[in-house]
Amino acid sequence: MVESFDLAELELRLRQHVAALAAVPRPPGSDAHRQAQGYIREHLTRGGFTAEADAYRAGSAVPGLNLLTVPEPNRPELPLVIVGAHYDSLPQTPGADDNASAVAALLELARWLRPHLAGDQRWCARLQLAAYDQEEDGLLGSQHHSGAVKGPVKAMISLEMLGYTDRRPGGQRLPPQLAGLYPDVGDFIGVIANQGSRALVEPVARALRQVEGLPVQELVVPGDGSMLPDSRRSDHASFWDRGLPALMLTDTSFLRNPHYHRATDTPDTLDYPFLAQVTAGICLAVEQLLWAGA
Repeated sequence: MVESFDLAELELRLRQHVAALAAVPRPPGSDAHRQAQGYIREHLTRGGFTAEADAYRAGSAVPGLNLLTVPEPNRPELPLVIVGAHYDSLPQTPGADDNASAVAALLELARWLRPHLAGDQRWCARLQLAAYDQEEDGLLGSQHHSGAVKGPVKAMISLEMLGYTDRRPGGQRLPPQLAGLYPDVGDFIGVIANQGSRALVEPVARALRQVEGLPVQELVVPGDGSMLPDSRRSDHASFWDRGLPALMLTDTSFLRNPHYHRATDTPDTLDYPFLAQVTAGICLAVEQLLWAGA
């Protein structure tokens, strides 16, 4: 299955997405934020999905707007697999890694999945893609969505900062609780779940490891992740808080990327071959979750 990915071509498309999304900061209410909404919707539609605007107002002076695809197939009895990435940024940063890298992966997941969705009879779950708003304001978009989801949830995968590496010894920092338990070279993708979502780790990590040369590290935290607050720093935490199975895929954010939340988080700082490998792995992981016998 991995042979079906042209990683060089995938890398080129990911570069184009990140360049389009992260030219300037895109805080909620800004022109760049609205342009990002249009860009995401256009590419989800090009991928053959029906993308709907889900507006809300919760805890912010600026109304929020999630972009959600209509779950497929139209079989409500099947559990839902949600794959989400937030598209907002803070006002001071163009947010290339945080989180244009993950939105780019989401758009390429949509592009890759469409031919695989057509006519497949092996469904064991439905798929919904989500571009979340206002993650930087306290996970507001995913809080809204997680509270409105209809039917059982098999998995929620939060894509959070996927494109930065630091391959020098010491380039990967760790919280004190994890010191010495993981590599100090920042060249891996992290798979982070809580105890209630533990069953998701093995199939997702296995799929990621099918991509040659992609290091993968796993972490399962107790409860809602409060004992390790860094494990809650994305939209999966909204689902954990509702007792729903969810995990985060991440390059570990500020524990690796010195440009986090800074004006220097620009497209030229990303490792696009790594991002292409991660995106290919995400495609395989979602396939694994959607189809029996995949």
